Amino acid sequence: MASVGEDSGAGDGAHLLGFSDEILLHILRHVPSIDLVLSVRRVCQRLSALCGDRSLTHTVLLQKDYEATEDKVKQLVRVIGHEVQQLDMTGCYWLSGATVEHVARCHRLVKVNLAGCHLTSLRLSKMLSALPLLRSLAIDVSPGFDASQLSSECKATLSRVRELKQTLFTPSYGVVPCCSSLEKLLLYFEILDRSREGAVLSGQLLVGQSNVPRYQSLRVFYARLAPGYINQEVVRLYLAVLSDRTPENLHAFLISVPGTFAESGATKNLLDSMARQVALDALQLPRSWLNGSALLQQLRFRKPVHVSFSRCALSGSHLLHRLLDGGGHDLCSLASLNLSGCAHCLSPEALPRKAEDDIDSTLLEALVTACGQLRHLNLSAAHHHSAEGPGRHLCQLLANLRHLRSLALPVCSVADSAPRADRAPAQPAAMHAAPRGFGKKVRLGVPTYPGPGSCPGPQPQPASVFWSLLKSIPFLERLELIGSNFSSAMPRNEPAIRNSLPPCSRAQSVGDSEVAAIGQLAFLRHLTLAQLPSVLTGSGLVCIGVQCQQLQSLSLANLGMLGKVGYMAALADMLRHCSRLRDLRLEQPYFSANAQFFQALSQCSALQRLCLVSRSGTMQPEAVLAFMDRCLHVIMCHMFTGESLATCRSLQQSLLRSFQAKRPALNVVIFPLLHEGLADAIRDVPLMHLDEITLFKSRVAEEPPNLWW
Repeated sequence: MASVGEDSGAGDGAHLLGFSDEILLHILRHVPSIDLVLSVRRVCQRLSALCGDRSLTHTVLLQKDYEATEDKVKQLVRVIGHEVQQLDMTGCYWLSGATVEHVARCHRLVKVNLAGCHLTSLRLSKMLSALPLLRSLAIDVSPGFDASQLSSECKATLSRVRELKQTLFTPSYGVVPCCSSLEKLLLYFEILDRSREGAVLSGQLLVGQSNVPRYQSLRVFYARLAPGYINQEVVRLYLAVLSDRTPENLHAFLISVPGTFAESGATKNLLDSMARQVALDALQLPRSWLNGSALLQQLRFRKPVHVSFSRCALSGSHLLHRLLDGGGHDLCSLASLNLSGCAHCLSPEALPRKAEDDIDSTLLEALVTACGQLRHLNLSAAHHHSAEGPGRHLCQLLANLRHLRSLALPVCSVADSAPRADRAPAQPAAMHAAPRGFGKKVRLGVPTYPGPGSCPGPQPQPASVFWSLLKSIPFLERLELIGSNFSSAMPRNEPAIRNSLPPCSRAQSVGDSEVAAIGQLAFLRHLTLAQLPSVLTGSGLVCIGVQCQQLQSLSLANLGMLGKVGYMAALADMLRHCSRLRDLRLEQPYFSANAQFFQALSQCSALQRLCLVSRSGTMQPEAVLAFMDRCLHVIMCHMFTGESLATCRSLQQSLLRSFQAKRPALNVVIFPLLHEGLADAIRDVPLMHLDEITLFKSRVAEEPPNLWW
């Protein structure tokens, strides 16, 4: 950019400045705000004028701009702070509170997201006092927060805020009592049961903060709880206020709770009041609240956009016929549906059901027909098996959902049919990867790639139902294929210690060919593959690397035989083609993070975050250091292996000492996976890293579309 001259001719296609202002503005919207203001703006007079256009300075996004240093952020605010109306600093954990306080200079701010930033009560008060136009706010409520330190000017600003998002790391109402005009309230409960010193915390909130006003203007209420009893204690206090008098304009009510969450008198009153007074567009309730069909018959929907029945035990007849079909609701508006962990949702009756039972294809067909505009669908964490017969397979029915953009399925659901004893066992992919011709030998380990449009290794089978499904939804951006019995060693929403179950028997027929079929998704950005026992060589991964050029995040867990990593060579070949890959998560019990792996990973020039989880795995510290030295954009390195505590601590200190000075956002955690101190080791990890990559969970249809920002 710096070498482009101002007098470049419009007809000279070799120069960027030959484009019109409209095209250049569109291009500049994709340039990070700091680079735009501090670098591009200085190239020439024309770009200086364009970079000052209100369409570029109106909104500033610093989220995941890991090169946004303290000085650069201060300069940015100094130059265009008076023009910024929307500012997103989500997860800028590496910036000091003094730097974040400079946001107070953006006097025209209407919307600001400071979740993940360091802010004391006094700094928050000073900042909000200078933002009289603020209407949307996102902050963290950390230990030590004191609402009594908020000034009258700050409270006046909060009284006009209509949208509030709070992440609670301590039992507190935060700034909620000051926000009397709220229309949208989002609460993320991340409170630990114990303090750093080991003291047991209480969910009792301060008496002086308990006078929360009734929110008659509230339209959206969302609460997401991390595991822990104390989070449930605190959310009950928030719900008690709503149960006293339910807002009549409420159209979205969502509570995401891992595990069980027993009803109380207040919550029953709230649900009864909602059934009488409101018509919802979005609904998610704890599973124990939904396991009675009476509630489903009473709740009313207007034009549903997001519905989640995750982990519920309701049968298909209760869940779909009575609530959706039986209620006569128009489901054309439904964009997001989460049925994760609903073992009976595709079966006709709530009867005792074995994992091997088949789905009710008529029921699924009715659902697909009614919800033809679905964009996000989650059917993971359950066994959904299809019976023999044309047009009855789950994949064939889902192929009619042409608008899907994200999809989560159990591995067993994509198998063509049930395994039979008389069938020959599947041959290793290397034996049928390519035709040999007349006596030609196949050189293993030296694959050739004819071009980006071709798939090396095992060819996808066009006759398979999974291949046909993916062909029918070519614009899919996120795909999760997770074993029904998969249990991560580092889960996000389940207890860390769970009984490990063997893979479903039908998953044995899903292997390299099915993985290769994913390569036809040219717009795929996020991929998760977990518990695929029949992935032998991993050659299907190479197809994904060659053909899915938009891939940004990749999560692989427990592929093939757990005692041996047979896909290492294929993974190395795959990574050579992943030029846009930013996030990589690998979970495999006996994975060896050796020089070969890190040499291949070094070719992912855009990589920013790496997480390795291997119970009995090993690593080579020299290879890790060399990798970090070559990949200059990596700011997160989490490795949980079977190495000793001394080895892990030594490597972690070496990485921080060598690279943190030039990478202020660097976050390194190297720790033995089975060590009793693991929970303490990760408690200081920024929530954005834990939630997005380190701790495993399904992310399809997790929240309503466009819930925030």
